[in-house]
Amino acid sequence: MKVIFHPEAREEFRDSVVYYEECVVGLGADFRREVVAVVQNVCQHPDVWPDVGGGIRRCLIPRFPYAVLYDTAPDGLFIYAVMNLHRHPDYWKHRIF
Repeated sequence: MKVIFHPEAREEFRDSVVYYEECVVGLGADFRREVVAVVQNVCQHPDVWPDVGGGIRRCLIPRFPYAVLYDTAPDGLFIYAVMNLHRHPDYWKHRIF
C-alpha cells in the first residue's frame, strides 16, 4: 500500500524524532521505529482503529504520547498527522482537503 504523508505531518514526525533524540540518544530512533511499525500495521489492517470523524482514523503509538491520524483511499494511505496527544485535538483538521 502506498503511504503519503501530509507535508505538515512529515514535518511534525521529523521534529518529534529530533526532539526525542536530543532528550536521550537513541530515543529518537526508537520513536521512528514505533511510528514506522504503526504505519505498517495500519497498512495491513486499515479499518481496525477508531474513526475520529469524517472517515479519519487514529492509531496510538506505543511508548509515546502520539497517534497517527490517517484515511484510506483506493490508491493508498494518507497520513494527516503524527499527533502529540498533549496538543489541542483539532489542531490538524485544517489539513483535510
